[in-house]
Amino acid sequence: MTPGFTGGTLDRADHLRHDSAAFAAARIDWRARVLKLVGDTPEVSEDGHLGWASLADAPEDAELLLLGLDEGRPHFVAHRPGERMPPTRSPALFTALAQLRTGEAATYAAARSLLDWHARHVFCANCGTPTTIFRAGWGRTCPQCGAEHFPRVDPVVIMIAEHDGRALVGRQAAWPAGRYSALAGFLEPGESIEEAVAREIAEESGVRVGRVRYVASQPWPFPSQLMIACIAEATDDAITIDVNELEDAIWVPRDAVAAALAGAPDAPFLPPPPYAIAHTLLTAWANEA
Repeated sequence: MTPGFTGGTLDRADHLRHDSAAFAAARIDWRARVLKLVGDTPEVSEDGHLGWASLADAPEDAELLLLGLDEGRPHFVAHRPGERMPPTRSPALFTALAQLRTGEAATYAAARSLLDWHARHVFCANCGTPTTIFRAGWGRTCPQCGAEHFPRVDPVVIMIAEHDGRALVGRQAAWPAGRYSALAGFLEPGESIEEAVAREIAEESGVRVGRVRYVASQPWPFPSQLMIACIAEATDDAITIDVNELEDAIWVPRDAVAAALAGAPDAPFLPPPPYAIAHTLLTAWANEA
């Protein structure tokens, strides 16, 4: 299984990020392409490929951020100073994500996260001076104090607890009716992945867990997180939900999880979408002997 937003095929071309002359040449390469976006929604072809345009189609005031190379052809995303990513995901974006091929979704994830990072880091976190782009769009530098700032990802644990052949899933009130998914939460400073898994499960559901095993990871570009999927062994099955975090939490047997993933009409819940690593995690657990 390949988690969503992974499997990218572009050469990230780190050497161009350090070579201003080579980057300048890439910017005038007639073969270069820029990603087609409406807000944060990509143009997607019927066969699941991203839409690209000539650099001549990029807005005149845009700063070009290098996503990478495909057989030597530079691929960019255009950042317009002052433009921010939409605060919520639109139905059009959900449709596009469901259509994208795996490697194409990875390219989109990098572009979307990079645009959001630039929009959020206009000013230096050290002295407050407006910053400027460098390293082909993979950094911002402060002309006042010389501080350099680079895109970061926020680590998030996403997990199910298992007990007596059942998986613990929960739902938030804002989700579509009937949808349940894995629990999740940000890692805190001074905390290991295993400790974060145990803490988040206990905080949200009241369930205590012991051994934790890693399954897979996924970039999540809303805005820029690394989802770390795990399975934890519960020491008991008593649920006490935190109503500030969850609307409900339930234990579901393996065959019922498999039915939900298969879209069975009598399944006990609606699963997360295939591009979310929660879907990968539940699939991995359902397929265990």
